[in-house]
Parts: sequence; structure tokens; C-alpha cells
Amino acid sequence: MKIPQHVAIILDGNGRWAKSKGMPRNYGHVQGAKTVEVICEEAYKMGIQYLTVYAFSTENWNRPQDEVDALMKLLRNYMQTCLKTAAKNNMCVRIIGDKSRLDEDIRSRIDELEKATVNNTGLHFQIALNYGGRDEIVRAVRKLAAQVEAGSINKEDINEQMFENALDTYGLPEPDLLIRTCNEMRISNFLLWQLAYTEFYFTETAWPDFSKEELEKAIESYNKRDRKFGNIKVEK
Repeated sequence: MKIPQHVAIILDGNGRWAKSKGMPRNYGHVQGAKTVEVICEEAYKMGIQYLTVYAFSTENWNRPQDEVDALMKLLRNYMQTCLKTAAKNNMCVRIIGDKSRLDEDIRSRIDELEKATVNNTGLHFQIALNYGGRDEIVRAVRKLAAQVEAGSINKEDINEQMFENALDTYGLPEPDLLIRTCNEMRISNFLLWQLAYTEFYFTETAWPDFSKEELEKAIESYNKRDRKFGNIKVEK
């Protein structure tokens, strides 16, 4: 079975999962964070080299304030846990998204985590925080526009590769497989540029219940696809 090099996951269903158990939504987010830890380990064991998860979108700020506050508290704790996990598993961690809206202490923890893991050679783990695909594209356009204005590049020289280098995901391979949990069938402003040739897999399983077995099902489905880019067939 061919293992995808890069898997992206939209972590959906934490709140609904908690509600189905008579628990508050925040309980679902806590359990979902634990699932992230499990899937990181299982993904690397399977041979996946890059894993990117959609943890907090630019639209998530519109949720009730108590839920946003709880998510930020969870994020602070997770940064500490992730630092230990990364050291244990030789994991390289990178945060994508607009960090400027995050509190200073969270940005400091992100910086500490990225610097501490930059040379690790295990799973490359990307966490999308305050991330939106449209926002990422707009920020990339602004970067290139500033370079044109400064005279460091000519507008005629801008091509796809140059644009990709201005994105948050510069240097990363495009995802081979996108997984979305909890039976939602949309990409919700996630990696709009990067998903151009990605295979999609949707599952009814809510994220807190997602397991090694569910990941294996997604990869089995991926292996059944007849992947073609233009006239070029991608062999399995």
C-alpha cells in the first residue's frame, strides 16, 4: 500500500461529540487535542512524513467568547505538551497562519516550539492557527507587492513558484490526501492554493473518536484513486 507523503486534516466535530455525551463543547476540544497526539504518532509509524491539521481558523474568532477563551487556554497548554512530545518523537513543528492576532505569550511559546524542533528529522507537523486560505493568499500578494514596490523583483517575473514561496507553507510538499471528520463535505477555507490536486476523504467519525484504524481507512481509500494531473497518471 502506498502511503501519502503529506496528509492534511480538518479536525471537525469536537463540540458535537461532546454534546452527544452531555458534556460542554470545551470537553470535546480537550479530547480532540489528545487525539492529535495519538494521530501524530500513528501517522509517523505508518510512514507519513508531513501532517498538517486545521486547529483554529480565522472564522473561529466569531464563536462565543467563552469558547474562544477556552480554546486559547487549551492552546497554551498544548504548546507545552507539544514541546515535550516533539522532543520525545523527534518531531519538527511549524505553525502556519497569521500569528499577529494571537496573544504575545502564545506567540512566544510558538517561537520557542519552532526553534526547539527546527532540526528534528521525524514527522513534520504543521498546525494551522488563526489560519484562512483566503487570508494567506492576500498576505502572500502583499508580500510580493511590497517586493515589487521596493524594486527587489519585477512584476513580470512573478510565477507560481514565487507565489508559493510567499505562502505560509513555503518549502512543504502539497498535500496528497485531505481528511475531514464528522461528515462535513467542504474545505472551509483551508489550504485553498495547496489542495489543487489533493484527494479528499470524508468520514462520519467525529475527531475525538478518530483513531489509527480510521486513518488506515482513509489511506486505503486514497490507494483506490486513479490520480491524474492533466495527461500524467500518478502511479500507485
